[in-house]
Amino acid sequence: MKRNLITNALSLFAAMAALMCAVIPALSADNKSNVTRPDPLPSWNDGPAKQAIVDFVRVTTDQASPKFVPPEERIATFDQDGTQWVEHPIYTQVVYCLDRVPALVAEKPELKDVEPFNTVLSGDHEAIDKLTLPELEKILFATLAGMTADEFHAEVKKWITTAKHPRYDRLYTELVYQPMLEVMQYLRTNGYKTYIVTGGGQDFVRVYAEKVYGIPPEQVVGSALGTKYGYDKDGKPTITKEPELLLNDNDAGKPEGIHLMIGRRPHAAFGNSTGDQQMLEYTKAGDGERLSMLVLHDDAGREYAYGPAQGLPDTKVGPSPRRSTMRQKGMAGSSSA
Repeated sequence: MKRNLITNALSLFAAMAALMCAVIPALSADNKSNVTRPDPLPSWNDGPAKQAIVDFVRVTTDQASPKFVPPEERIATFDQDGTQWVEHPIYTQVVYCLDRVPALVAEKPELKDVEPFNTVLSGDHEAIDKLTLPELEKILFATLAGMTADEFHAEVKKWITTAKHPRYDRLYTELVYQPMLEVMQYLRTNGYKTYIVTGGGQDFVRVYAEKVYGIPPEQVVGSALGTKYGYDKDGKPTITKEPELLLNDNDAGKPEGIHLMIGRRPHAAFGNSTGDQQMLEYTKAGDGERLSMLVLHDDAGREYAYGPAQGLPDTKVGPSPRRSTMRQKGMAGSSSA
């Protein structure tokens, strides 16, 4: 009798275990279907711009979709100034170059009375704002070249950790658009490799891109000076930055730089001005699903309003205006479409 009770108990236990195994997966599946996934773009307003990004990611990463993009071809490119961080009232790298003038003159005293260096030394902001493009270029070449790549990296790293924007009194590296950070992370989460493609200096942006944007230096394409291989006084191999422009990574230079440095046509590209037009055209001209979007600056309270889309004023960065005539639409905060 005792043996029968044990046998019956074991049979009952086995039956209950089988029932639980059948019920638990059903409950798990039911619960899974009811779980609300977190919004990957929480800073974006619901609307066509946000939906376009979500739809693009969905159809290009679903293997059952006819628009599926293989992981190795998932390339997304982003302009930097005005697309990822604040570009007004003057490009951050230009501020760095202007700040470098006193140190440059200390090394080369003969520049003290030479234009445009003496204008910068005067501290007269109105006069500095009137510097012509050739005069600015003279300053850029003088302050960005003539040193090793390692020395330049150390100088920029030191400057970027302390330099602050005049309006916000915040580090330039803190003036990044949260919606764009979310887009980059969303794309990376879905297998996209994100690149910065900027008209700014390639070596300059490489110093902080990984910390600020999560983009490693080898995925930064930008305007580049020539370089020269040599040896220092101790015989150590060095790369020295030369005062000659190797790549102007703006306008048509952007797709040219993409071809040279990346080797694949992007499936998604983001910009904010006519300087990005050719990159966006190049992206859209590819086969399959493509996404090209523009940032619209329409918030004068939190940032700057310029365009001239929707009747906004012309763009003016530094001493010369930069017109943006491309059609732009909106997103949350510093907007994108």
